[in-house]
Amino acid sequence: MEIQEERFRPILITKGRKTGNSHSVWLRAVNYNGKIYFSRHRPDGDWFQNVIANSEVKIQYNNMEFTGNASIVTDEELNKKISQLKYPGEERANEKRVAIEVTLDSK
Repeated sequence: MEIQEERFRPILITKGRKTGNSHSVWLRAVNYNGKIYFSRHRPDGDWFQNVIANSEVKIQYNNMEFTGNASIVTDEELNKKISQLKYPGEERANEKRVAIEVTLDSK
């Protein structure tokens, strides 16, 4: 079973960069080209910093749990595309954001 929706609201589970404990946050996500994307305005959020420190993440959605590996999106055009997909028709689709890309482990 995999995630079909282009836009959805899963729980992202990261490992704390200081404690090593699991941290869960409910976020908007984008499913694009077989990868899952999460974004925010600045890279100062706890979940974002946790991903930088430990790229292993889990995504919970529709009573399923997926594991994967996250990396920072450095391609500015891809960042723009993710914002447009995440906020279709909204003004904030044009705001500059930082994003992570999650490649899900194959089952």
